[in-house]
Amino acid sequence: MELGVHYANFTHPDWQHRLEERLTETARAADGGGASLFTVMDHWFQMEEMGGPAEPMLEGYTTLGYLAGVTDRIRLSLLVTGATYRHPGLLAKTVTTLDRLSQGRAMLGIGAAWYEREHAGLGVPFPPTKERFERLEETLQICQQMWSDNDGPYDGKHFQLAETVCVPPPVQQPQVPILVGGAGEKKTLRFVAQYAAACNIFGVAPDVMRHKLDVLRGHCHDVGRDYDSIEKSMILMADPIGERDEFLRSMAEYAALGITLVTLVPLADDPVAWTTEVCEQVLPRLQEL
Repeated sequence: MELGVHYANFTHPDWQHRLEERLTETARAADGGGASLFTVMDHWFQMEEMGGPAEPMLEGYTTLGYLAGVTDRIRLSLLVTGATYRHPGLLAKTVTTLDRLSQGRAMLGIGAAWYEREHAGLGVPFPPTKERFERLEETLQICQQMWSDNDGPYDGKHFQLAETVCVPPPVQQPQVPILVGGAGEKKTLRFVAQYAAACNIFGVAPDVMRHKLDVLRGHCHDVGRDYDSIEKSMILMADPIGERDEFLRSMAEYAALGITLVTLVPLADDPVAWTTEVCEQVLPRLQEL
């Protein structure tokens, strides 16, 4: 099992002066320590459960572009891009640019978006749930077309593009890997089966995870997709340092279900030290699972 580091919280002590330094050094610690994936959120306001809009939040793709220049090997993604925030054609160009400048380390993590307060706060339309999922599926289709040899038009219900030109193409061929975040059984996991290289499911109990993966397997069967070709990942709020043995026992259960990457959020005032310790002391044991 591999490790992802999700940098969700910028509110560390003296963040007003050290936010950028701490972010940079955490990414470098993950990169040098052997973690496989470094992610930030696609939010414009901090989530309410982490303090809300009064707390600091950086724009996601600008952040990843910066991190591409200060790291060497780790994959970079948003966890996850909100499909409501950017026109799909421009999103494909943004992710392609990240892939070029990172020399092939970009991943398009994407979901339907949910945080209504930041939409209203910044004047971004927030369609009903059904329409957000329609827009998400069209976004997935447009990105795949932008990354293909087909540079012709796209005519969807919500988006119409006259030319799906994307020059230069991504470094990764045939396309930038897509990760669909979430575990909705009717739409989200079907989108994983139909369009994505990876899924990311919140850390539900092992029996629930088994059920979710069985649903994904069923969708793969329905669309003619090889279930084993999809990377199964999860995000978890856990203490892998203070409760190391319990954490590793839990991870062994998920590994047995087919989860190959766990993404963790640094739960400490010093995310650099936390990431360094997790990479040095926990990651080697994770990789044995």
